[in-house]
Amino acid sequence: MLTTTFTTAQLRSAVTAAVRAPSLHNSQPWRFRLVDGAIEVRLDPDRRLIACDPTGWAARLGCGAALFNMRLALAVRGVPAQVRLRPDPADPPLLARLVPGEPRAATPTESRLYAAIARRRSNRSPFRPDPVPPPVRRRLIGAAQVEGGWLELVIGSTAVGAVAEIAMSASRVLDRDPGYQAEVARWVRHFPAPDGVPAAAGGPVAEPQDLLPQRPFGDRHRGPGRDFENEPLVAVLGSTGNTPSDQLTAGQALQHVLLAVTDAGLAASMLSQPIEVTQAREQLRLALGRFGSPQMVIRIGYGQPGRPTPRRDPVDVIDTVQEE
Repeated sequence: MLTTTFTTAQLRSAVTAAVRAPSLHNSQPWRFRLVDGAIEVRLDPDRRLIACDPTGWAARLGCGAALFNMRLALAVRGVPAQVRLRPDPADPPLLARLVPGEPRAATPTESRLYAAIARRRSNRSPFRPDPVPPPVRRRLIGAAQVEGGWLELVIGSTAVGAVAEIAMSASRVLDRDPGYQAEVARWVRHFPAPDGVPAAAGGPVAEPQDLLPQRPFGDRHRGPGRDFENEPLVAVLGSTGNTPSDQLTAGQALQHVLLAVTDAGLAASMLSQPIEVTQAREQLRLALGRFGSPQMVIRIGYGQPGRPTPRRDPVDVIDTVQEE
């Protein structure tokens, strides 16, 4: 029997999965509500990062990742959703509306990715040098493609070095901005909190020999022999364009890739510095020889389980809609 409306219980289940999505500085820039039986994903303007994300690109990417988690949560309950992105131009904070689709059982892939949601976390520590097998690499490329995005794996020390230099240059530009530095510092948590990045999860303090840039989240100095890998698997995720809808699509592709990484027993961390700096983003696109727009740089490899970051309670991000 075709269900025409989602229930409050289904909303809560979907939001429980949604809040586990990644977001820049773990700012969690989303809100959700049930309106006429449809689930709405909305941008929370109070959680925009003014210095780090002046255009809202990162907030929309995070909301797209949350949307992908919601799709999985609903699918495993037999009520897959049909999604319309930015359905009302007169209401810009409304990013997506989900309505019930044809009932069906979840696919094995959906079930595996849903199970990976609780285990996925950013790992900012060094990875082991073991190479990522070709079948897994192909799977990650396919994960991005099925969501309408693309994933370019950067192969070879010369290519990785070129991307790393773009990322480092972008990081230096950002570090010269006092407003950026202050905003990053505000999201580092040295005490229990439902958002932000705990210092313990921030990774080791950066060293001059590091190939890729790191945010100044962590305060732990690494021991001898604990340098980062010399030639990490670096991937660039992108979309065909860079409109708000493209960014939401990229967020879904990003989360599909990250969950596939987790399901394969791998770890990942994200580097957005070369995306945040306009000139660096274009340099990255040209270096890859790709059409479209890079949306995230991802470092992938084998590592110890990453430390979890906190999330707000689903009740705190669900809005109650008053009846007319």
